Amino acid sequence: MYRISDIALPLSGTEEDLKALAAARLKVPVYAVQSVRLYKKSIDARKKEDVHFICTVEADCDRNNNPNDVKITEAQPYRYELPSCKKLNQRPVVVGFGPAGLFAALILAQAGQCPIVFERGSSVEKRSEQVAHFWSTGQLNPNSNVQFGEGGAGTFSDGKLNTGTKDSRSRKVLEEFAAAGAPEEILYLAKPHIGTDRLPATVKNIREQIISLGGEVHFDTTLQNIFQKDGRITGIEVKPLTGSAYRVEAEKVILAVGHSARDTFELLSSLNIAMEQKPFSIGARIEHPQSRIDTTQYGKFAGHPNLGAADYKLAVHLPGGRGVYTFCMCPGGTVVAAASEENRLVTNGMSRFARDGKNANSALLVGVGPKDFGSDDPLAGIAFQRRLEERAFQLGGGNYHAPVQRVEDFLKRRASKFIGEVQPTYVPGVTPCSLDDCLPDYVADSMRQGILLMNSRLRGFSYPDALLTAVESRSSSPVRILRGETCESVAVSGLFPCGEGAGYAGGIISAAVDGIRCAEQVLM
Repeated sequence: MYRISDIALPLSGTEEDLKALAAARLKVPVYAVQSVRLYKKSIDARKKEDVHFICTVEADCDRNNNPNDVKITEAQPYRYELPSCKKLNQRPVVVGFGPAGLFAALILAQAGQCPIVFERGSSVEKRSEQVAHFWSTGQLNPNSNVQFGEGGAGTFSDGKLNTGTKDSRSRKVLEEFAAAGAPEEILYLAKPHIGTDRLPATVKNIREQIISLGGEVHFDTTLQNIFQKDGRITGIEVKPLTGSAYRVEAEKVILAVGHSARDTFELLSSLNIAMEQKPFSIGARIEHPQSRIDTTQYGKFAGHPNLGAADYKLAVHLPGGRGVYTFCMCPGGTVVAAASEENRLVTNGMSRFARDGKNANSALLVGVGPKDFGSDDPLAGIAFQRRLEERAFQLGGGNYHAPVQRVEDFLKRRASKFIGEVQPTYVPGVTPCSLDDCLPDYVADSMRQGILLMNSRLRGFSYPDALLTAVESRSSSPVRILRGETCESVAVSGLFPCGEGAGYAGGIISAAVDGIRCAEQVLM
């Protein structure tokens, strides 16, 4: 079996074409290649007159007559090995059931340790109903929403699975998602995604696997306290939505609560568990007509059925030192209401698997850090977020309608009085206004500079009718819970801060990988 990289495949190329191209690279007859399997596939759109795919394949062939081609290697199959471990004295506990907690619990279950999971939000089925109710009525459930509940914030997103991490565990994550019902193409696409419509069933199937292996999952149950003795964790206190709080004895607790678990961060602070401020980013969602993005990215090939909706990723560094960048770009997607606290407004973006909506949207973010928070308190970043979210809530009308502004108006520093070609996808509703009334001056000014610079890289980014929707404030955790090389808290042995909320991941894959890494440490 040989792995052959850098094969150019036309947009309408078939599996037979791929086999012929692989045979040509190996310098063997086509009949000598018994089969080919895609290992990686990406789009090369650098030359708009020749948009095509770049593929890496694994070819089942008994010989390679082209030994000098450095892009032909022997295929090494991936296999994840569970750490060998005796039965733990007590069942391990996982708090939080987003990607980090989900995969931590899965590894522990596969290792025969029967983990106990506590999640403040509801199951993904019930949670989907609660989120839909909020979007249609503006009635928020503070414990189960876009941020909280089974699957975490990623469940109501594009379901992106691309990541910058080189950790081989990312393959384990992709394989588990595919085995749980995610589209098989996630195993080879360079920019894989599941889609918010397919994520719930996938997450549910992984949960059911954990339970079938002896694990327990308790939804609608909030962490209330952490008990320790002589620097070691001894248990936690949890409270179901209906019922009294109770104690759970535990020697190993993975804390995977997500970046919006502000009450948990407050609890940790009160217990003197070491944390520090962490830089993050704020801004707004920007929406364009998807057709314009397609044309800019793919030229005459825009609309080709094998290409789908085009995406983009942009970043600029301003003279003053701040960075402006796009994040969580959702082709053919919608801007969504993502609040988790009453009277505070938050936006996010999501796409269905088909990515067939009229608009493209992305976060347009500006980096902020401790110097902007106004305090050296570890939780100052949270207070900073809350102030922005409260301003956005009031500016939108105090009913979870989001403040919006046309890009042309934003660039000219005038309030929007109308909405142009780009119709907002955000529900419950929007209020045209000036985003300068809810964003700090240095953020708004940086965004203006960023839009103009990005337009030189992606033609049409500053399209006058493009729409900004505020505020995007949950790009990543505003705190980092300090841990050592074994992933344990530097303050409490047996406590494993994990994933995005702890400040050690950013996105579904990296959070899931960190969950696996923490589970491995629990098993050692």
